Amino acid sequence: MVQETEGTFKVATVGKIGEADLYTKTWLPDGPPKAKLIMVHGFSDHVGRYYDFFPSLARAGIAVYGFDQRGWGRSVKTPAQRGLTGPTSTVLADIVAFIRAHLPSEVPVFVLGHSMGGGEVATLASDCAYDDLIGQISGWLLESPFIGFTPVEEPSWLLVFSGRLAGRFLPHMHLTRPIPPEHVVRDPVVQQSIREDTLCHDTGTLEGLASMLDRTEALSLGKTKLSPKVRSLLHIHGDGDLVCSFDKAKAWFDRQKPAVGDATFKNYEGFYHQIHADPGKEMFYKDVADWILARCTKEGTEKGVEAAPAATNGPSATAAASVQHSVPESKL
Repeated sequence: MVQETEGTFKVATVGKIGEADLYTKTWLPDGPPKAKLIMVHGFSDHVGRYYDFFPSLARAGIAVYGFDQRGWGRSVKTPAQRGLTGPTSTVLADIVAFIRAHLPSEVPVFVLGHSMGGGEVATLASDCAYDDLIGQISGWLLESPFIGFTPVEEPSWLLVFSGRLAGRFLPHMHLTRPIPPEHVVRDPVVQQSIREDTLCHDTGTLEGLASMLDRTEALSLGKTKLSPKVRSLLHIHGDGDLVCSFDKAKAWFDRQKPAVGDATFKNYEGFYHQIHADPGKEMFYKDVADWILARCTKEGTEKGVEAAPAATNGPSATAAASVQHSVPESKL
């Protein structure tokens, strides 16, 4: 049976953004894990919205460690904190701190980012300032990463310009940016659950939204390139995505592939943005598990040793409360 553990993770003050206690959740296999996966969620999202994805990975022997990013999900304690992510430097510092809490590791460590989180993960894996960390990660996984808008979601140039201008003077001013659930996923039950989920607040700050656009532009225009330390990459995207551009993401992957010895792009034909919640999602769960486990076997063969069991809890988790479930404790 999968063991689920909730807790908190303290991140430090970065710039003008103070320290915070981030909500965490861990899914552990029944037995020694074969690998660890660090999960980075998307915009107006949280780690409780991934259905049976994380439990299914845990049942395959992969321990999953997720957290609600600063400004999102259960990490928000007051309305003023909604979308208060800080600039890119803060966003990356938070993600890096969480990853480092699970290193060094006796089993291979992988990092997965979805949507906005995919863009953040791709940006991190392209930042030479973190080469020491990047070299310790066995593989990077991107699900529908935000590397460009689709035509139906792209904001007008006037909105972007005025938002950037206002952000210079009022960086923490809130701006609501709702995404129609019908653009996110095909399942009407999931669409309704998104509407009813009060943790999905669709709110960013002008500073946070501008930083997200800056990251996206840098990726889309090829200004950032994956570090040579990246060992393997799996990029999964549905060509029916109405939120994040499939074509721009594929173009980014094609530019990166020559520099990564082990790089795979998989098109889920007809799938919408949240592949993990779309009809047929079980295929995605299996593909991710198979890809990770194949690289665990490869690493073990190269090292000539079997992977040893990992610790069952991250060193910085606090106030943990263990619960036993076969699926996530959420409304989904």
